[in-house]
Amino acid sequence: MASSLHNLSSYDPSSVPSAESFSFGIVVSEWHAEVTHALYEGCFQTLLQHGAKEENIHTAQVPGSFELPLGAQLLASSNRLDAVICLGCVIKGETPHNDYINRSVASALSQLSLVSSKPFIFGLLTPDTLEQAKDRAGGQFGNKGVEAAVTAIRMAALKHELNSPKKKIGY
Repeated sequence: MASSLHNLSSYDPSSVPSAESFSFGIVVSEWHAEVTHALYEGCFQTLLQHGAKEENIHTAQVPGSFELPLGAQLLASSNRLDAVICLGCVIKGETPHNDYINRSVASALSQLSLVSSKPFIFGLLTPDTLEQAKDRAGGQFGNKGVEAAVTAIRMAALKHELNSPKKKIGY
């Protein structure tokens, strides 16, 4: 189904584990603040809705989306975090700058996740227009910040589950 036909941020809240015992980082790009701050609000409120404690949510702002990976690494190294959510927006322009930035951020966040065994969540909007960005930051197609928060909770819970001692039966 085409994204223009439904809210992409719909999910079943009962399927999301409790975030009560987890600590999160959120790194937000200041570029396109109207969009990124809406992503942040959706993300922050979703973490709270699923039990995260406000004092366990650490936030940092970076100038632009290209700086998200380093901001995320710095935030993770200065706090004990179960997941780091990166929120930004790169709107396609007349040059291919968006391709370079988007690929660079995606690659760096993937590397950070693999090297650290910690979820670094890609919450970067990559729209063609500002209107498309607004539609995905609390507009008609939902809020990608909500989706990033749900992903962070699920990945933190998965890591916790897989790192917990296995229960043995009968021995």
